[in-house]
Amino acid sequence: MKSDIILIGPIGAGKSTIGGLLASKLGLIQYSMDKLRWEYYFEIGYDEELAKHKRESEGFWGVYQYWKPFEAYAVERLLSSHNQCVIDFGGGHSVYEEVALFQRVQQALAPYSNVVLLLPSSNKDESVQILNERNQYVPDGKPNVNEHFVRHASNYELAKLIVYTKGKTPEETCSEILNSLFGGRRVAMDIGK
Repeated sequence: MKSDIILIGPIGAGKSTIGGLLASKLGLIQYSMDKLRWEYYFEIGYDEELAKHKRESEGFWGVYQYWKPFEAYAVERLLSSHNQCVIDFGGGHSVYEEVALFQRVQQALAPYSNVVLLLPSSNKDESVQILNERNQYVPDGKPNVNEHFVRHASNYELAKLIVYTKGKTPEETCSEILNSLFGGRRVAMDIGK
């Protein structure tokens, strides 16, 4: 099993912030999917004009569906290219409606023992409310993408550990993850083996 740490969860859950703290404490490099995704998407023919057209004609959910195959590829690509590191996924890179895409991501993550889902609360309604406040989203009666990410089964099926962040500083959350995964021992030299 690979012991790299992979953080998943909805937008605004703290993945990049916590990933940076974990990488610093462990002496590792952090790779953020949000910084690498477009490079990977373009490798397999991502079409900006088509994405723009889908957004204009079908709204966000149309472009969201267009992104999904590219997101699955980006997960495979990032995991195959980097090791001995901390990785934080984008909010959608761990949520798939299409079974075949979910299975690809599930297979890519199977060798990793430290897949951590970050959520504000164990209560899904409370998580959605907290994330809406963080992301300055005003509910309009329709589920937003983050609510979809919180309620969808994909994150829960991929995670090996769930950590709730409500009432904790990023440093406290980082310490909780390290204690849960490694029992508090110094592990920088063991990561990635």
